[in-house]
Amino acid sequence: MSFTKQDIYNALETITAPGEGKSLVENKNVTNVVTFGNEVIVDVTISNPTLQAKKKIESEITKAIKSKVLEVTDVKINVKVEKPAPKVNPNVIRGKEIPNIQNIIAVASGKGGVGKSTITANTAVSLAKMGFKVGVLDADIYGPSQHIMFDVEREKPLSVKVDGRSKMKPIENYGVKLLSLGFFTNPDQAVIWRGPMASKALNQLIFDADWGELDFLLIDLPPGTGDVHLSIVQALPINGAVVVSTPQNIALADAKKGVAMFQQENIKVPVLGIVENMAYFTPAELPDNKYYIFGQDGAKNLATDIKTVFLGEIPLVQSIREAGDVGRPVALQENTLLEDAFANITKEMVGQLVKRNENLPPTEVVRITTMSGCSVVKK
Repeated sequence: MSFTKQDIYNALETITAPGEGKSLVENKNVTNVVTFGNEVIVDVTISNPTLQAKKKIESEITKAIKSKVLEVTDVKINVKVEKPAPKVNPNVIRGKEIPNIQNIIAVASGKGGVGKSTITANTAVSLAKMGFKVGVLDADIYGPSQHIMFDVEREKPLSVKVDGRSKMKPIENYGVKLLSLGFFTNPDQAVIWRGPMASKALNQLIFDADWGELDFLLIDLPPGTGDVHLSIVQALPINGAVVVSTPQNIALADAKKGVAMFQQENIKVPVLGIVENMAYFTPAELPDNKYYIFGQDGAKNLATDIKTVFLGEIPLVQSIREAGDVGRPVALQENTLLEDAFANITKEMVGQLVKRNENLPPTEVVRITTMSGCSVVKK
């Protein structure tokens, strides 16, 4: 025999893999070469399932080998069609990506009345003040409140054309884009919907909206663990969740269930940390005193117990409630202790998201970095 396998491989180097721009050998389409005397058998894999593609590759291989290796008298080709695995974005946990939205964070609580919506609104404002592009989706179907907290309860989202489709344009205030079911319901009317109806309404708010470019979309979830939560985690690639609780034992027990929901095997949404709201009360006339009305360090201890991060605490202050009621989140204030408290929690949340994203391989998705403070870097 006057030729070798390497001669055959050299001949196959002259053939371009279909749609790849590389040779069959370089692209690893050739899986095996066998020689018997003057006969050659080539096993090759292609991704195009058509008969035309199969015939073309057989013809090109035969022609290349016989023209480059003259001693070969017979060429047998075994073509296997193998569909390439879809490319997976490792930053996406599940669900359908929303174009131009880089990070989606769910804000949840095990029970109602712990200030989840207040934390969401003020965190959104803090992010906007840091220079991020921020949106809030009020997913609390049965008790929407974000439209009140952002002083836009009388506004109605307009319809805009995007790529030939009609979409809702979110209402914007304080640098935050907002969509809420509260824009579409009578304030005196209770929303009495079964799970599928609620899920359909949420999908419209999510996918039929023109959010534009956002660094963060915060989702204000309903209290508890139910249909809406499952719909959200199935519909969207949630980057992380923040759980809000007060220090009292009853709230902590429900908060623990909320964390457990995100950690379920079939959900697996990273919990970025826990926020303790109404941590203590300080009377104006006794500014150095702290009264732990609902207990002390409950959420901090829970974070330690379940091995998650304690993001920070917010005191029980009348002005927080008053600011929310008049539609001007207290985080808008400048140079106050409350502004600092919300800013610190927000920075801690962003820091945990940085760690979460750094555990994944680099992707084309916008990632968050702590370089130069808080900024968004496109990879």
